[in-house]
Amino acid sequence: MKQRITLKKIAREFGVSISTVSKALKNSNEISGELRDKIKAFADYYNYKPNSLALQLRNQKTSVIGVIIPEIVHHFFSTVIDGIEVYANEKGYNVMVCLSNESFEKEVANISVLANGTIDGLIVSIARGTQKKDNYHHFEELIKEDFPLVLFDRVNDALKCDKVIIDDIGGGYSAAEHLLEIGSKRIALLTTQDFITVGALRKVGYRKAMQNAGLDVDEDYVFKLDDAEDLYEQIEKVFELEQAPDAILAVNEIYAAIAMKIAKEKGYKIPDDIAVLGFTSGLISEFTSPPLTSVVQHGFLMGQKSAELLINRIEHTAGKEYHKEVISTNLKIRESTKR
Repeated sequence: MKQRITLKKIAREFGVSISTVSKALKNSNEISGELRDKIKAFADYYNYKPNSLALQLRNQKTSVIGVIIPEIVHHFFSTVIDGIEVYANEKGYNVMVCLSNESFEKEVANISVLANGTIDGLIVSIARGTQKKDNYHHFEELIKEDFPLVLFDRVNDALKCDKVIIDDIGGGYSAAEHLLEIGSKRIALLTTQDFITVGALRKVGYRKAMQNAGLDVDEDYVFKLDDAEDLYEQIEKVFELEQAPDAILAVNEIYAAIAMKIAKEKGYKIPDDIAVLGFTSGLISEFTSPPLTSVVQHGFLMGQKSAELLINRIEHTAGKEYHKEVISTNLKIRESTKR
């Protein structure tokens, strides 16, 4: 008995995408005649039969939208999911959430499973591993198939789809400006590697604020952290500078909380000796000692906007043009910068 064959197995045999196999079996002129004939002959030999359930799911509305986030531990992503669920549920949709765990491979696998008829559309914040590889073929395949897609927070501007982002440059600028206003001159920046878009953009805002204040940006005070390494050891190097900073600006609240812990262990008083400011304004920011001044990112609103764009796209009310929503930030001033 011949083995049961699937579109995925046929695609692997010929080194092409599943969508290419599907088009060949439907006699699409997009596929060359030679390849089309080979794929059809192979499928006939193995008595390929379309999965009726998968076809039914592809051709019918499931009223489910998928969400892929890099990690769940960040308060920001949990608030985004809340916003997505509230809006989606009001419109009669359920939400299925998957984690990429910052992995390119897992992000690709999640998209492959979800987009195969399980959901009507997808909302994604791009994984760190994907940004590092600079490989977006899985998103390009979705876009080629006109599959409804919204990217949020971590996006790639080259991908032609709807997007929702925070004003990261503005947030970085207002954060640095606040530290300058309280008298800080030597502001250390704790940021991500440059391939992480949000960290890179917040660094742009920090630089603009420093330059507008007539201060040179000392590269020794810019720390590009690698989350795969020991963050404590990396952040500890801030306090080994020949001239210690009088303020720290961190691009997320985890970096900021670790910096505060190290500062206190080394005998610094916060904010008298060193002010600390971070992004997100989640539970960590509220319960650090002292409470952390933060850039508020409005994750709930970002989730609502992402769901709105996606559902409009699913229901064909969005038009042909793609939209990019930019959500403004604001500062929540707490004791970590009150001098």
